[in-house]
Amino acid sequence: MRISHSLLYSYMFFFLFLSFTQTIYANDSVTVKTISMELARDIANESINACRKKGYQVSAVVVDRSGIIQVALRDDLASRFTLQIAQEKANSVILSGINSGEFRRSRDDIRPELNHMDDIIIMQGALPIEIAGSKIGAIGVSGAPGGDRDEYCAQQALDKFSERLEFAE
Repeated sequence: MRISHSLLYSYMFFFLFLSFTQTIYANDSVTVKTISMELARDIANESINACRKKGYQVSAVVVDRSGIIQVALRDDLASRFTLQIAQEKANSVILSGINSGEFRRSRDDIRPELNHMDDIIIMQGALPIEIAGSKIGAIGVSGAPGGDRDEYCAQQALDKFSERLEFAE
């Protein structure tokens, strides 16, 4: 069976066209890492436990890399406002990429303006969550007597799960 040259060229052109269009659209999607609900829950819970050991009633909020709440926990006697403050602290980490206390110190010149943004508060007490060098979210804690103590509780949780964070895929 002989295939005509025009039919052969048509097939070649068709397959060339298909491979070309796949190449054009090959970079039209992005793969990202984000925090799982289980890891977010464990970090938030451990933050609250670390503060309980110090006698503080706090809330802990974990947001994903886009600033969307993944987990929000409030200890039994923590004020309801601590949930909002913890979330807004975590969002400041998403905005800046660094811990909220460091961001507060480095941008004191515009802190009042930043505090007028919706869902952001520039206060100490939130830390980035990273796996394998990728920022996947942030933990914000509120309710202890001082942002340094909130940050301590968040750091205790991250330290407890450091191996899990380091070897996560």
